[in-house]
Amino acid sequence: MRLLLVEDDDHVAAALSAILARHGFHVTHARNGEEALQAVLPAAHGERPSYGVILLDLGLPDQDGYQVCGRIRKLTTTPVIMVTARADVRSRIHGLNLGADDYVVKPYDTGELLARIHAVSRRTAGGEDGAGAAEDSTLRLGQVTIELPTRRVSVDGDAVPLTRKEFDLLALLAQRPGVVFRREQIISEVWRTSWEGTGRTLEVHVASLRSKLRMPALIETVRGVGYRLVAPTA
Repeated sequence: MRLLLVEDDDHVAAALSAILARHGFHVTHARNGEEALQAVLPAAHGERPSYGVILLDLGLPDQDGYQVCGRIRKLTTTPVIMVTARADVRSRIHGLNLGADDYVVKPYDTGELLARIHAVSRRTAGGEDGAGAAEDSTLRLGQVTIELPTRRVSVDGDAVPLTRKEFDLLALLAQRPGVVFRREQIISEVWRTSWEGTGRTLEVHVASLRSKLRMPALIETVRGVGYRLVAPTA
């Protein structure tokens, strides 16, 4: 996979590029917003293969990373993962609302970053390729089967009726089992709103899913952070 790394610190970029290369990525390094846009522009016009994922640092020397994300999103649908030290809730929500597909806060675990890269690239590949979409349209996690196109969920073959938001929440977590989703990210993607005042609603939906699926341990609470889906064994 070709990956665009937008990072102004050469030492950080070199270290991360080496790790990514060991995992099979071909990395192009852009040191500022203008270089990033110039790298994306030819691909947007089909002049060369597009990138699978863009890792975008927000602290760029020439322009704000949020502005760069907005401009990138106008040029391409390539997944954008913001990688930044800005850990406050409003910054994360703002990034997601601008079109970022994910948001990773420094310092981060390399394994988690790699998992997030693969997750967003799988979603894009499924949307662009008919065979990939068909293969990824049904998620099977132990006894749980989630049919994305028909929005049907079953446990051991028995249908489980879910509300729209319950299904959206389960599908979001199930597409990246084991990965921790921050509460504000879930609220932004499922409810399309900000975290403020919506926390209790999320807790209620998680409790309802645990009860309806009869699997209390399926969705794990990561205290102070959010939730993750623990894939059950068959």
